[in-house]
Amino acid sequence: MSLPSETSDKAKVPIEIGLTAAIVAIEANEPMILTASGGNGGAGLPYGPFDAITHRTLEIGLRAWVEEQTGLRLGYVEQLYTFGDRGRHARPSDTEVHVASIGYLALTRAADNAARAAGATFEPWYRFFPWEDWREQQPAIIARDIIPELTAWAAQAEEPDTARALARKDRVRLFFGIDGAPWDEERVLDRYELLYEAGLIEEARRDGRPAALSRSKMPMLGVAMRFDHRRILATAIARLRAKLKYRPVVFELLPPEFTLTELQHTVEAISGRHLHKQNFRRLVEAGALVEPTGEMSTRTGGRPAALFRFRREVLQERPAPGLRVRGRR
Repeated sequence: MSLPSETSDKAKVPIEIGLTAAIVAIEANEPMILTASGGNGGAGLPYGPFDAITHRTLEIGLRAWVEEQTGLRLGYVEQLYTFGDRGRHARPSDTEVHVASIGYLALTRAADNAARAAGATFEPWYRFFPWEDWREQQPAIIARDIIPELTAWAAQAEEPDTARALARKDRVRLFFGIDGAPWDEERVLDRYELLYEAGLIEEARRDGRPAALSRSKMPMLGVAMRFDHRRILATAIARLRAKLKYRPVVFELLPPEFTLTELQHTVEAISGRHLHKQNFRRLVEAGALVEPTGEMSTRTGGRPAALFRFRREVLQERPAPGLRVRGRR
């Protein structure tokens, strides 16, 4: 005779698989993220449930939801991560269907974005993460708002049930590049999670985080997104910034023919870092990632510039054909 399960008398909560897309494009040298209207308020990413009957694969389901909600047919798509925290849809005392969302990163070209459904809009991703744009200089929001708030939070006693390898003050120093630590553009998710834990962003207040509820006022640190979509977007930005260095994904965002200046501006837009022009061009030349078309471009309005295209043979020549760029802090 089998023994009853310890959980047999507990109520079973149904689980739904959601599909969420962070769709990136470059417009006017700015990184853009596609947002779709929804019934839950605030900006959000295109998303929908996985239907095991209709959708043969998760990716097919994602592509179907994106086309239905935005009118856009996706090209490059890769899976990011599964987000399954209880309460991620911000319902206090949540006992409804638990949604585990599979996040995806998708890249598209500006020329492919002409047809979009009503309510689907490309917005600058630095609107949601203003502390991540270092192209001109360190964003003022870091020294003015973020570091004083995080420093005060780090000085408080650690939560007794929190087991972390690094103390609060060490995470503040490493993630935000202060007190001699370098700024690492790939730590987008680490920085977002730190701000959430410290109760400094709207999602933390909305989700009932104690650190946020104990505050009388909060600084305006970027625009909040519905559900945990800003966490998914942070994951997508971090993945794309890292992938620039070992895969030629940047060419998925460019037209088939481009100038080296357009290539540099696209890399700068994604990484959030200013790049030295001559060093960048030497890096591109050494990597043999592009080849001249023999044509010239006059669309910049200045002197004609040589047009290049991605040299696809590089994919067979070496395993990690990326742009290992280093920005100027």
